[in-house]
Amino acid sequence: MTNIDWLVLLLTLGGIVGFGFWKGRMSKQNIEGYLLADRQMPWYHVTLSVMATQASAITFLSAPGQAYIDGMRFVQFYFGLPLAMIVLSITFIPMFKKMKVFTAYEFLEGRFDLKTRTLTSFLFLLPRALSTGVTIAAPSIILSTILGWNLYWTNILTGSVVTVYCLFGGSKTISYTQLQQMFVVLGGMFLAGYMVVHLLPAEMGFVDTLKVAGKMGKLNVIDWKFDLSNRYNVWSGLIGGFFLQLSYFGTDQSQVGRYLSGESVGESRLGLLMNGIFKIPMQFLILLVGVLVFVFYQFHEAPLFFNKTVLQKVEQTTEYQEITKKNKEVFEQKQSAVNTLFTAIQTNDEAGINSGRTAVLAADKQANGLREEVKTLIKKTDGTADTNDTNYIFLSFVTKYLPQGMVGLLIAVILLASMGSMASAFSSLTSCTIVDIYQRMIHPKDSERHYLNASKISTLFWGIFCIIVAQFTANIGSLIEAVNILGSWFYGTILGVFLVAFYFKSIGSTAVFWATILAEIVVIYTWWIDLTAFLWLNLIGCVLVIVFGYLFQMVENQLKKTV
Repeated sequence: MTNIDWLVLLLTLGGIVGFGFWKGRMSKQNIEGYLLADRQMPWYHVTLSVMATQASAITFLSAPGQAYIDGMRFVQFYFGLPLAMIVLSITFIPMFKKMKVFTAYEFLEGRFDLKTRTLTSFLFLLPRALSTGVTIAAPSIILSTILGWNLYWTNILTGSVVTVYCLFGGSKTISYTQLQQMFVVLGGMFLAGYMVVHLLPAEMGFVDTLKVAGKMGKLNVIDWKFDLSNRYNVWSGLIGGFFLQLSYFGTDQSQVGRYLSGESVGESRLGLLMNGIFKIPMQFLILLVGVLVFVFYQFHEAPLFFNKTVLQKVEQTTEYQEITKKNKEVFEQKQSAVNTLFTAIQTNDEAGINSGRTAVLAADKQANGLREEVKTLIKKTDGTADTNDTNYIFLSFVTKYLPQGMVGLLIAVILLASMGSMASAFSSLTSCTIVDIYQRMIHPKDSERHYLNASKISTLFWGIFCIIVAQFTANIGSLIEAVNILGSWFYGTILGVFLVAFYFKSIGSTAVFWATILAEIVVIYTWWIDLTAFLWLNLIGCVLVIVFGYLFQMVENQLKKTV
């Protein structure tokens, strides 16, 4: 990075964080002010805060790489989101706002009992803390790659900065900071997409770029085939994605806390509904940038491996030099084929399009084979090395091809997204720990000042815990998939508890408690034996809680009759 990039990066980060602290200073110095921003946020704050919570650095690092490798089909993951927002606006929000709860799990004690509330809180705390550790690792990858820093110490630095920011800021600072973050983030991604097209051959416009991407199978937005083993199709997105999003936004405190800060039921509803409208286009844009980068590398030789730090271990070997030589020959063939394909597209020559497409895909297959050879060589040299470079594809392009200043801006975009997501996560972990466990079970009936200080200590604890988790995420592959798989282990089960609470009044506390434990065991076992794609785990967990709850309640009722 140049001095200009550093200047842009520091001014962007410093300005937004400083503004957030300045606005957050007006928050009341009590637990409601610290955790829920005094419940005074307007709808647009709720919308952007909810979006910022979900759009972590993982989104802007991993999603373009996901599209580069797999095309646009990941966007189907979000197809159930608008439906989930409608259901939440009708059911969950009015109930939560009426009860003036701090966390979603307070409601469960009134409906069931303390043990069910505590169990559900634990099922939230575990995946949220683990996924926040993954979120910390994402910006650390950026800094360690660009600056050559050790990833271990970079995780500590990144996690510590955000922990301190959350420790002293509180929810209002988080909300105001996230408002500015999303404007910068969206503007930065639009600019990145424009720059990719600008760097392509002069005769290629945006539409031409999409046509090339389409012929190479990267604009695979819709897949209607029903296949339980396929991670991303319309049905897994609409059904599995619906249950995941319903659970995530309805029962995950990192999101519930965002819309509980709304100043009224109407503001919270509008904030969530706008999130349902804007989220899919935003994700589409981010994935599209990855597809544009893919097309760019059809005209420019792509790295054989995008993680430079790992690649350095084999660059001087004879085997790598031989692979590099073959790759240059394959790229020359591909470049000729792509030019033929592009000319045929411009002239609407169907025969030329078909032959050009076949030649390009054949060359691309050869290039992928050489990439696999490099990965094998890396593993041979270092058995512990991570050979999944999906998270480094977009970052590699940014640092190598974008002009001065743009690099600093996009690094700021990714870091800001990470800060927003981590801040909401730490706030939710603290809310759940203090309200559901500490205040309810360990130290009830103390002063506001005591609980405010306890909240800050809790924030510090979770910050340290998540930094530790981040140290073990180097070899887990695509970060965006890892986070969603982790959520799918638990979110369906948690959602099942809430649906029973809302709609199945005949099921009591003991039945739902044991049904939740059994359902969670089945979900984890289903994933362990790879029975189905992970999105379906959300539906499975939710349905099992309801079914097991009914069965346990029938047994309980029968036992009561026989006594």
